[in-house]
Amino acid sequence: MSGKIKNRSAANADSITGGVSCDERILRDCHHLYTDPDSGLISVAESVGVKLLPPRKKITVLLMGNHSAGKSSFINWYVEEHIQRTGVAIETQGFSFVTSGRKRESLTGNATLHLYPHFKPLQHFKGVSEYLSTEICTSRQKRFSLVTFVDSPGLVDGDMKYPFDVDEVILWLGDLCDLILVFFDPMGQALCKRTLNIVESLNDKHGDRLRFYLSKADEAGGESDRQRVMMQIVQELCKRPGLNKCGFDMPTIYIPNPNKVKVIEEVCRTVEKTINHTVQNTLNSLEKDCERISEAITDTLINDRQTSVGNRRARCKSCFLTLLGFSVPMALMALLVLGTLSQELLDMALGREGTETLSIYLNPIVRVFESLSVEQQLYSCGGLVLLSFLLLIIARFSFRTQSTLSGKQKRQLQEKLEYVQEVVKTKKKKLYEEYLRQSVSDQDMDL
Repeated sequence: MSGKIKNRSAANADSITGGVSCDERILRDCHHLYTDPDSGLISVAESVGVKLLPPRKKITVLLMGNHSAGKSSFINWYVEEHIQRTGVAIETQGFSFVTSGRKRESLTGNATLHLYPHFKPLQHFKGVSEYLSTEICTSRQKRFSLVTFVDSPGLVDGDMKYPFDVDEVILWLGDLCDLILVFFDPMGQALCKRTLNIVESLNDKHGDRLRFYLSKADEAGGESDRQRVMMQIVQELCKRPGLNKCGFDMPTIYIPNPNKVKVIEEVCRTVEKTINHTVQNTLNSLEKDCERISEAITDTLINDRQTSVGNRRARCKSCFLTLLGFSVPMALMALLVLGTLSQELLDMALGREGTETLSIYLNPIVRVFESLSVEQQLYSCGGLVLLSFLLLIIARFSFRTQSTLSGKQKRQLQEKLEYVQEVVKTKKKKLYEEYLRQSVSDQDMDL
């Protein structure tokens, strides 16, 4: 970014289209403020040595659980399209990303990693790339336009072999996902040790992102049967030290049909809440990043001024030492020249008053010099010449200065500071007001 930064009042012009929700538009606008090629915060921050990561425009929800726990069925229900294959005999073999887009499309592993650059480290896990895929559909049901689902392989115990280290991959994905939904199947696989082990590891680092559900609850028999299965699962989970906590919650869910109650809406509320938190966190991060950039630019300008002052001092010190270094041999030469001239020539050159004044200052030095032996005089002259040489060397090293910003660079930094303070912060404030206006009245906004 060079030159003057223009006020981009229509930063979100391309995103203001019909059918786009307020939250979706806010996340897109925030992402644009970071990634704009001309005046994005990422390029502004790089110019002052600050590294920023752009916020994502969607939340990522990881679905995990035992074999045939209903993960793929839930995704199909949420998007209201048959995207993922389902059935007891059909189990997700790898990791499948499900996201909304302009047209229905299926992507392989390499295309998936290009679509999601922040997931590229997955290629370092042996065998994973061949088992990655992405399903893009045009559905805009519920909040799907703001969600990317990651469907994981069903977890089982025993001799089941996976083509990659499924445990490590799920743990790695847990670091990047905003929400982790754990589905337990009540039909015999709920107490899978592999699932419990991974859940315990995820809980150590991301306990706030974990949500537990007893899926397919309508297949577990009557209410007493469901309660018995749920108690068994909860007891098994609470045997793990990290999971034994107050307020443990595991709702029962199942895919609804016209004759059954839609208790699965509990999951939708969880996704909705995560989206709201993500919007708030994105706006808060935008404000913090603006402060970081402003502080970095201000510090850069202050350090440049201090460097300029230090350079001026170094130049003055170097000039003084240089003059002092040259004055010593010049004084010796003057003594030698004046000592060889007669009184008459000095009177003619300087006048009688000038000669008398010169004698007053030089006579003490001459007397001291004449009191020395010839050998001492030679050593004294050599020492003075050496002193002069050292002073000149010190002056040369003192003249070394640090590089400073040019006038153009300082003007550009000042323009970037004004852009962040006046344009981006103002935009952030408007986006926050727009987000809050969804929930509170205008009277509360005025307070």
